[in-house]
Amino acid sequence: MTERMLKPGTDWTTLYTRCRTIAPEAFGADRVHNHWGGRWRADGAPRPAHSPVDGSEIIGPPLLDGATAERAVAAAVDDHRAWSRLPLDDRRERVRAAVRAWSEHRDTLALALVWEIGKPWRSARQDVDRAISGVEWYLEEIDRMLVERPPLDGPVSNIASWNYPMSVLAHAMCVQALAGNGVIAKTPTDGGLVCLTLAVALAVREGLPFTLVGGGGAELSPALVRGAEIGCVSFVGGRDAGGRVAADLADLGRPHVLEQEGLNCWGVWEYDDWGTLGGQIRKTFDYAKQRCTAYPRFVVQRSRFDAFLQTYLAAIRSVRFGHPLAVAHPEDALPELDFGPVINAAKAKELTDRVAAAVAGGAIPLYRGSLSDALLLPDQDTEAYVPPVALLEPPRSSPLFHAEPFGPIDSIVLVDTEAELLAAMNAANGSLVATLSCDDTDTAARLAGGVRAFKVGINRPRSRGDRDELFGGWGDSWRGAFVGGELLVHAVTRGPAGERLPGNFPQYTLRPEGRV
Repeated sequence: MTERMLKPGTDWTTLYTRCRTIAPEAFGADRVHNHWGGRWRADGAPRPAHSPVDGSEIIGPPLLDGATAERAVAAAVDDHRAWSRLPLDDRRERVRAAVRAWSEHRDTLALALVWEIGKPWRSARQDVDRAISGVEWYLEEIDRMLVERPPLDGPVSNIASWNYPMSVLAHAMCVQALAGNGVIAKTPTDGGLVCLTLAVALAVREGLPFTLVGGGGAELSPALVRGAEIGCVSFVGGRDAGGRVAADLADLGRPHVLEQEGLNCWGVWEYDDWGTLGGQIRKTFDYAKQRCTAYPRFVVQRSRFDAFLQTYLAAIRSVRFGHPLAVAHPEDALPELDFGPVINAAKAKELTDRVAAAVAGGAIPLYRGSLSDALLLPDQDTEAYVPPVALLEPPRSSPLFHAEPFGPIDSIVLVDTEAELLAAMNAANGSLVATLSCDDTDTAARLAGGVRAFKVGINRPRSRGDRDELFGGWGDSWRGAFVGGELLVHAVTRGPAGERLPGNFPQYTLRPEGRV
């Protein structure tokens, strides 16, 4: 077998040198800069970081203290006031120029995603492309969305997870600016720093009012969440951190969008189209299920389990994972992988420990992948790599029963009745998406009404959807305004008096200006 090598020209040093050449103002020799008050600053204490791809040292985020974050927010307020007075046509042209710059440097942005968060090359380029095409859609549609909707009174503050720095975070930042707002973003501490910084640098050059700061949630939350002049808070992340943000917002009456994790489930009931399901199961392993619309739980009718298992095992055995930049020959294209490493070695250990605990508690291991199946370089660090695993009937005390693992770990639960099916699919108090595979679409539609997920697919998976489709969640998976299409714009603009946007607002009351 041919020994594999790192694809020439894709190493970290070459990537970082390329970033410094493109945007020297944002990248120092051994640190990345924050951007606030109209300029790039070498402030904050850089935190060590290592690539999940091979454990090598890369550039870590520059962590600001709370006092500096407050000064950055104050400067962002000034940026917001100036930007909000610009005509829409001026804002549109500047956003369009930023997106053109992203397109020009698409492969550099994508390669940064590979090294920083372990995305396979295909997935990394898709993340950049979706950010570009998403913003382009809003550039064409924004006029109708802003009719009688002025900007907010203060900037939008974004706190997002590391997994989609382009198609979720950078995309949202451009839409928020297009709507007339100044924009603040906290750099994710677990990954995506260099990619996001380059995207922001390219946008700032075109005049976009972006503030980018690094720091821990505890230090920056008083400024980024509770700051008196923040206009809206947009959060994407886990339930624990999201719960703390929700608590901070509880008495402020401030617009907010809090997208949190949910245990998305795929139910199989009175179903026999196994060829279709097999292809769908394979696709659920994209990016190691490290996304908000992943499906880590299958709830299966017991009488169909034998056929399901045969289909499932064939699908999981076909999954390809490994080093995203490993090739057999220098001229080879980068490998087509379903996933690479998980975000870091600590996460890999957490997943491995949870699997071991679940098995010790009675779960039946149906499938255990092996690192020998992975596409790897000789003698490389593999601490962040987790082969796919499938467990039958994890104990109810296990986090794998009731919480999203955020990794390539599936759990399968067997049921005998429709009531059991719905109870098992609703084990996590709300989720973002769900799917029901059922030959009778009328039965599927009836069952879908009892699934506590925001989007329920019938014989097909559902996705986030950032364009002309509503997106949100039920239960603990979401708080505040729903987004998608015009609602992504409505969430960051002021509407008529008494307006109440679609969403989950369990403890908030209307204020006279239409906020919640």
